[in-house]
Formats: sequence, structure tokens, C-alpha cells
Amino acid sequence: MPTLPAAAPAKAAETKNAGLRRSAVLGSAAILVLSLAACAGATTAPVTPGQASPISAEDAKLGAEAHPQLVAEFGGAVTGPQADYVTQVGKNIAIQSGLGDARSAYTVTLLNSPVNNAFAIPGGYIYTTRELVALMDNEAELAGVLGHEVGHVAARHAQQRQKAAQQNSILGAVGAVLSGVLFGNSQIGQLGQQIAMQGSQLLTLKYSRSQETQADDLGIAYLSNSGYDPRAMATVLQSLAAQNALDAKILGSTSNQVPEWASTHPDPASRVTRALQQAQGKPGNVTNRDTFLTKISGMMYGDDPKQGVVDGNTFTHPVLGFQFKAPSGFFMVNGTRAVSISGQSGRGQLTGAAYNGDMRTYIQNAFNALTDGKQQITPSAIQTTTVNGLPASYATARVDTGNGQVDVTVFAYEFSKSQAFHFVTITQAGNAGVFNPMYQSMRRISSAEASAVKARKVVAYTVKSGDTVQSLAARMAYPSYQLERFLVLNSLESNSTLQAGQKVKIVTY
Repeated sequence: MPTLPAAAPAKAAETKNAGLRRSAVLGSAAILVLSLAACAGATTAPVTPGQASPISAEDAKLGAEAHPQLVAEFGGAVTGPQADYVTQVGKNIAIQSGLGDARSAYTVTLLNSPVNNAFAIPGGYIYTTRELVALMDNEAELAGVLGHEVGHVAARHAQQRQKAAQQNSILGAVGAVLSGVLFGNSQIGQLGQQIAMQGSQLLTLKYSRSQETQADDLGIAYLSNSGYDPRAMATVLQSLAAQNALDAKILGSTSNQVPEWASTHPDPASRVTRALQQAQGKPGNVTNRDTFLTKISGMMYGDDPKQGVVDGNTFTHPVLGFQFKAPSGFFMVNGTRAVSISGQSGRGQLTGAAYNGDMRTYIQNAFNALTDGKQQITPSAIQTTTVNGLPASYATARVDTGNGQVDVTVFAYEFSKSQAFHFVTITQAGNAGVFNPMYQSMRRISSAEASAVKARKVVAYTVKSGDTVQSLAARMAYPSYQLERFLVLNSLESNSTLQAGQKVKIVTY
């Protein structure tokens, strides 16, 4: 959730809320990375590694239009030595596509996002998140992921997928996938899309299985032709599968897991074996492991405090000065425009909007924003209360859907006469009270509490004599699952033996 400038909170909040409604504003360029579902049976034209067609003027224009908006959606671009290193590796591997001006034609961006994702859009724009880079073990894996995305561009996969997504907007496609459990009536589709928005990583959806396979193959070929170990594509997929499993374990249920890498790159576990088979017999053995770990050491890991931090079931925004807790059994995802809350019995989000001191108008506008004016949602009487010293108002509307009735609640808090935030939640009819503990948990935090919120970072550590997996895992900056997190981060097993001089990654403050 972004920082709202203190000097102009109302305008910033309005901008953020407008972003939640701009299903068409991101334009045709961004839609090129969308599809409603993976089409396993789709045919994919063959592409020879090293023979990519030049980037067309149309693709360059579309990419240039979408690029700044997508960067903003994923928390902005990381700058500095780590970003420069990622860009260098990406441009080097892009040369293998065969495009004569690859170094200048491809734009490689390291995104300030705490989710594991990478994607590409037409025009040669390649992206990876800092979280995904931190999960990697060596430079070959970084080159493999970026090469996979270069492969999507070289094979013009987005243009092929556009045909399946012509009628869908970014928000529309996301909503169609995520709101299916509660919504079957297209008349309230926009409502479902708003509530279903799970964070910025869901801006892109799946390529077809054949396209993913082809991008894997191209990435492996690019690795080998560059002298890298071609098995790196398989090992990074293996790490992603392990991270997905750990995330599910931490969340307590695979059914609650928010797709991250899987949103654009389905089922990494099933692709590991095939990637190993494709790499077999191909030349190349360079990994540059120590160089990679040294280069990324110090990179932020997890949530950026400037956008708020999710810690278990607690969300704290040290800049805006508030904190709340999700109900037991729910999990949160912090996006650039909203914090999303999901569970088996409901879902919701916290966001902000323009506020002029009139809470009744604010709440009605929040309901109106859910349908973008296409359907009137009339709540019951708006109630007023006080929550931990904050003036608050709330209302619930019962909405008929094709699958029965649902309750939609807006619960808003006044932080000043020009700044307010609100939850929007949705549950099956009669179950709206499941979110009451969350509503009542909202509170201001003290300056001392705000100062205590620190960013985590991943650091390269050189193993010393006597260090063990268990002793190093105890240094991980987490209150739980320290060992599991350390093992996945370093592709190790619990019985792995560490050697003095070996480099490993540790997450610290």
C-alpha cells in the first residue's frame, strides 16, 4: 500500500482509489500480457533460438505506453548497484535472442515488489521482482529467468494471447478468475473484480502451457549458448516450487494460497523434470554463484516499509501511522494500491479515497466505486461509532448474485478532516460479522512503534567453521519458520552440511 504524501492526502487517496477503477485506463499495451486461462491445447509457432524478428514499431509503442504504469503497479523500479547488475545480466542474455540491437532494444527492470514474479510485455520490456531474484542461487538462474522472458518476447507470445483477451481489461480478467466462487452474475462483475483484487502481482495472468514450454526451451538454449549451465532453468523452477509449498504451509492451506509466479508461469513443479531433460547434453557450466550472491547482498527483502508491512496477521503502515489485524484464518497481500485480505469465509481490502469531511458521502462513494456507476448498490442505514479513538462509520448492503446473496460492507475511519481509509469486504449473506474483529483492530500507532518497523534485507554470509544449517537459520529475521525459510532460500535440506568459506543467504534487518 503506497505512502500518501502528508501535504496532499486527499488528492493522493483519490489517485489511489481511481486506480482501483481504471480497468480500461491501462490500455491495450498492458492487456497484451493477459489471458483468462491457460490453453493447454493452443498451438505455438516454432521459434529458432537466435533468430528473433526485429521489434516492430507498433510493439515498441505499446510497450513504452505500458511500461511506466506496470512499474508503478509493482512498487516502482529498484535503482542502484543491484538493479544495474540485473540489467546487465538481462541484456547479455537478450543478445542470444538474435536481435541485432538487443542491448538497446531490451529494457530490463528490477521491480520493488515482495512477490516472486517475472514477466515481459511487447517492445522488449523484461521485468523481475527483487523477491524472485533473492530466491535465486546464482547468476545462471537469473539469466535463465530473464532468458525465459526474452523468449516470450522473441516468440511474440503476448501478441498471440491478445487474441484470447481482446474483450478483457486487466481488472476484468483478474476478477473473472478470482471472483468465481462468490459471483456468477455479470451484472455485479465489477464489484467482484474490486474485492477480488489481490495485489499488484495479479496484473498479469497465464500464458498457455505450450507458450511456457517454448519460453523454457528458448531460455535453456540462451543459457547454453552464453556458456551458462543450462540446468539453471530447472533449478530455479525447483526453488519456486519449494517456495510455493512453503507459502502454502505458512498460510495453512493450499486453497488460500495467492498465485504469484504461478499467475503468469503455471505450475513450476511440473516443469522441473522437463527442463532438466532439455538441458541434458547441452554445453555450458558457468553459474557465477559467489559473484551473484555478493552482487545482490543488501537488497531489500519482503515488504517495503514505505508501503506498509504484513507480519503474520498484522498490517502496519509506519508512514501513515496505523495498524490492523486480519481475522484468524485469513491472510493478507500488500499491493501498491490496497491491502487485500482473503480467507475461506470472505475477502476484502483496505484502501483510501478522496475525503472532504463528509463520511456519509465517502461511504456511498465507496459503494459506487465498486460498480463504476454501472449498478447502484444501496446500503442499509450508515452507522457511526468510534474505534480506538478514531471516528468511524459503516454500512452493509445485501446484493443478489447468480449464486445467491452476498453482504458487502464498507467500514471507514477518519484520520483527519482530509484523510480517510476504509475496508470493503464481501461475505456470503449473514456472515458479515466475520470481519468485526478486523474492523475493531484498526488503531493509530505511536512514533516509537512506527520507528520500530524496519525493512528486511537479504545478505550474503560466508560460512565459518562450526556454523550449521540450524545455527544460521536461527539468525533469520522471522518469528516463525526460520529453518524452513533458510532452507528454501538456499536450496538446502535439513541434513545439509555447510563448508567453511561457502556463501549462503540470510534475511536480516
